[in-house]
Amino acid sequence: MLDLNIGKDFSLDPAGRYSSDGEGNAEDFREKCLLPMVNKLGKGEQINIILDDGVEGYGSSFLVEGFAGIVKYGYLKGDELLSKLRFSYTDVDFEFYENKITQYIQEAQFNSRENESKK
Repeated sequence: MLDLNIGKDFSLDPAGRYSSDGEGNAEDFREKCLLPMVNKLGKGEQINIILDDGVEGYGSSFLVEGFAGIVKYGYLKGDELLSKLRFSYTDVDFEFYENKITQYIQEAQFNSRENESKK
C-alpha cells in the first residue's frame, strides 16, 4: 500500500479547483500527486490517503476536481477509483471529507468532460 499524506506530500492548505486558483489547487493535486500514484498501483493495491495531519479542511471544489475529476476526465470509472483508495485520519471530523469524496466519485459521470488545463 502506498501512502499519500495530503498535508505533507502536497499542501497544508489545499484549496481551489484549477491551477489558476493558486498553490495547493485540486487540478495540480490530481495531475501531479494522485493520478501518478494511481497509475503506479499493481493489481489489488491501494493508496492510503491521509486526510488530516496538519490540514484543517477541504472545500467541495477541491474534493470534486481532485478526486472526481479522475472519473469525469475519463481516467478511471468511479468504482475502479474507489477500489484503489483508502482513507485514514486521526481526527474523526475528517470522516465527513471521506464521505464527501466517496459521494463525489460515485456521482461523477465517466468521461463526461474534456480535460482542459486552466494554467
